[in-house]
Amino acid sequence: MKKWLLVLGIITCMLGLTACKTEEEVKDHYGITEEAAGTFAQNFIESMDKVVLNNEVEQYKDDEIIYAALNNYMTALEDMGSLQSVDDYTVTYDDGVIINAKISGSLRRATVELILDKQGSLLSASTNVTYSFGEMMTKAGLNTLMGLGTVFVVLILIILLISSFSLISKIQNSTAKKTEEETVVADRVVEQIMEREEKEDDLELVAVIAAAVAAYEGTASADGYIVRSIKRRNR
Repeated sequence: MKKWLLVLGIITCMLGLTACKTEEEVKDHYGITEEAAGTFAQNFIESMDKVVLNNEVEQYKDDEIIYAALNNYMTALEDMGSLQSVDDYTVTYDDGVIINAKISGSLRRATVELILDKQGSLLSASTNVTYSFGEMMTKAGLNTLMGLGTVFVVLILIILLISSFSLISKIQNSTAKKTEEETVVADRVVEQIMEREEKEDDLELVAVIAAAVAAYEGTASADGYIVRSIKRRNR
């Protein structure tokens, strides 16, 4: 339903109407009287409340300002309670028009701030719930505790991180020592294999020489090696 936009448009046009003021006063107030501003604020707040209660907020998502104002008001209702009345308002003329309307909810009071430009167009709207001194102190205490808790948690994590450095160093040293031991063992195995191969080569060489000698002398070799023929080369 877009009827509330039509109502707001009509109200905005009404802001251009001036009461019985002098020309100088009209000029200073951009042509917007306090009475017109107050009427606009009351109608705007009541319109927002109806839109929220009827769950019609999403219908205004194309209008960025109205949509943001409705969502902010809807959030404020959670602490403020249902709207009871629009009690009072103040109008400030600066670089535009600022309207602060005091409203009462079933749980708390709140202030609706409306900012209009010099032409009477809505620039922003926000609803701020008024909390008691005790509630504000409670919130401040909770925020302080949360901040201190966060600090202590971070400090504990830093301490654990620093203490883990020694453990990491021990693991690295253990790994390096194990790797070194494995390297030494591997080197010993390689050396033993090389020594065994050298010994086997020497034994084979001795057996071949013995077989050659046995063949030359016409006897059998004790190692089972047989030399079929020996050819001498003339140099």
